[in-house]
Amino acid sequence: MTSHLSAATPPPALQSTDDLREAIAPPEAAGMRADRFLAGAVEGLSRSRVKALIEAGHATRDGVALTDPAETVRVGARYVLRIPPAVPTAPQPQAMDLTILFEDRDLIVLDKPAGLVVHPAPGNQDGTLVNAVLAHAAEDLSGIGGEARPGIVHRLDKDTSGVMVVAKSERAHTALSAAFASRDLDREYLALAWGLPAGTAGEVEAAIGRHPTDRKRMAVVGPQGARNGKPALTRWRLERGYGAAASLLRCRLATGRTHQIRVHLAHIGHPIVGDPVYLRRIPAAAKLLPAPARDALLAFPRQALHAETLGFRHPVTGQALSFRAEMPRDMAELLAILDNPVSKGYKT
Repeated sequence: MTSHLSAATPPPALQSTDDLREAIAPPEAAGMRADRFLAGAVEGLSRSRVKALIEAGHATRDGVALTDPAETVRVGARYVLRIPPAVPTAPQPQAMDLTILFEDRDLIVLDKPAGLVVHPAPGNQDGTLVNAVLAHAAEDLSGIGGEARPGIVHRLDKDTSGVMVVAKSERAHTALSAAFASRDLDREYLALAWGLPAGTAGEVEAAIGRHPTDRKRMAVVGPQGARNGKPALTRWRLERGYGAAASLLRCRLATGRTHQIRVHLAHIGHPIVGDPVYLRRIPAAAKLLPAPARDALLAFPRQALHAETLGFRHPVTGQALSFRAEMPRDMAELLAILDNPVSKGYKT
């Protein structure tokens, strides 16, 4: 294979650990970009990854270096894509206790506790879920985007608990990213909210974008700012009401916007208990609770939001998978206080 690799600008020397993928361009590929053709012909790689590999000099066409991802495909040409071994990623492995619900060579499903940041970022450079997964499965990570790192295909806010899936291979990362983008999965959350919504079920359909004055917050955007928002739909069902003071809601996401459930519930006048961002003042519904329950809800230190279930098809085998994470202790104890006879006698 290497005897044909000759050009004025030769590709990097092959290493014994390189992964070579090749494809002969069929007639139907005529006129396509090279990166688009290879992304469709090579299993498990996204187009952006293929483009980066071409730009880095890891592709040939009939033995000649290919460095322009936009080059038009030549029918009958033999394209070879060289995938170098994954290199260590910047975040460092840090051993932590993880509650693993499922794991195989392509993915990990886990129950993320409240208080754990998912990905390193300014202010949280370590002690994150990524650091923990690197320590747990470093030798099993086959490489994503050329780095030996876990693939984060969705996130839960730091103080939201519940089910998350993390990719261990590039093919899993590509397929799961597509599933989340197309909403080809099932997700349900439990939220303890202030007040009692009208009816036993409903939906909130309102575009979400950055708050016009506070860039750290999201907001429902009206007609004036619709171009800055993205469509968002949340469906909810009443699981249990506590008079007119509070309610446990089961929420299903039809879209996946930042802070979507938190923003939508606050928008309809039922902010989540303990939400440090979208609960701006003591709600009037707090007056409807007896003192023990009122004090407990007002003192709750985080948003009472839990990702209870996650269902999707395995990105490699196609098997239907469904996972459930038990409600965390702090939320369960809060509901126990609301259920306690001493706390009952809610005003309506």
